[in-house]
Amino acid sequence: MNLKLTTAMMTMMFLCSALAGCTGGDDDGIELDGSDGGYEYASNVDNHRMLMGDVCDIKDLSGAYDWDGVKNIYEDGEHAEKSDGSYRTLMGFADASGKNHAYDAYYGADGSWNDFVSAAIDGTGAFAGESDTVRDQATEKGIQNGVMTAYAIHELNAAIGKAEAGNWGPDDAQHAWDEGWAFYHGPDDADADYDGCGPYATADKRAGNFGTANADGTAATNVATLEAMNAGLTAMQNEDMQGLVDARDEILKNIVIVYSQASVRYASKMTGDLADGDTADYDKHQAEGHAFYRVIEAYVAEYTSICYNMVSHTVSSDSSQASCEAYMYLENYTSSNDPNGEEFTGCYNSVTHAQHEGMSQEECEAFGWYANYYSDKIVAMFDLSNDGDASADYEADIRTWLQPAWDHYGITADDIGTLQ
Repeated sequence: MNLKLTTAMMTMMFLCSALAGCTGGDDDGIELDGSDGGYEYASNVDNHRMLMGDVCDIKDLSGAYDWDGVKNIYEDGEHAEKSDGSYRTLMGFADASGKNHAYDAYYGADGSWNDFVSAAIDGTGAFAGESDTVRDQATEKGIQNGVMTAYAIHELNAAIGKAEAGNWGPDDAQHAWDEGWAFYHGPDDADADYDGCGPYATADKRAGNFGTANADGTAATNVATLEAMNAGLTAMQNEDMQGLVDARDEILKNIVIVYSQASVRYASKMTGDLADGDTADYDKHQAEGHAFYRVIEAYVAEYTSICYNMVSHTVSSDSSQASCEAYMYLENYTSSNDPNGEEFTGCYNSVTHAQHEGMSQEECEAFGWYANYYSDKIVAMFDLSNDGDASADYEADIRTWLQPAWDHYGITADDIGTLQ
């Protein structure tokens, strides 16, 4: 081969590799165009999209209980090769600190998703002594749903941060927003099922379970999320901050719907397993519910807190700790705000100004704030050390326990659907 021809071929190869989607990004043969699942990227996020290949391969290896193979891909990467020859890794994000999501702050630990996934892979911590089946479910669900959702949320929030700093463009806020969809959806090349390994695929499955899918099988949550993704990109192009925040909030709402459905489904399966005396399936489904609920726990727990009275054994309507702790017993009290100057004896709330005349001092002083009360019940139900209560109806329980969070996000009964 002569020098001119060699030089021309090398030049063509360099130019092709520099263009977004020209070669599919790596040696997988995946054809990456400028869009996935109806979202048109504003920037090149090919490398980020290819991380979904790692998720798919880990799912296969985990199902075969090849823990060394799982760990190699999780820690070292396989598909998302960067320009310097190194690989973007799932562990790299899951173990990172300072990311723009709620998980690390909620669990009080940097890299909280890595703590969960690595324990499942290694069979340590909460997974010490658990079966390969339990570890497999926690590993698969933890990575596909926990780690990838955390990636997506981080990038959506990063986009907002960049926009707040005035960096609205395709190299800044729009690029981060694009990454969010890449991590949520993955590449949709027809010859590879990489888009079947992310949270988007989970949403479609749960919609099928709850009758909330469209005629083509697409989850209503995915339709809403795609619409919000496109709206957010348009908002950035128009430098519309409120529109961008609204889009992020809509996506988060639909994430809560998806993983509420998942939590309800596996809680229901646990009830059936106990009725059948099937401890192996009970353990498996408990591990799945455990991983799925962890995706939304940090985003719903605070809305399941209650103000409870230990004397009357009732839940107060107070929705904040401040009002719950503001009750005081007063005798022959005359309020300066009372136009009639009438005396009052009973329980008074200094925040809401509610008066409970005739309530005893004992009851008045028995209000207490229980943070994350219903969420803690869900966590206990899915705790791997919990062998279950055969008399319980876990589906009914978890729906009741999640209702205050659904109310907060404006999630309706139709949004959740009916388990088929």
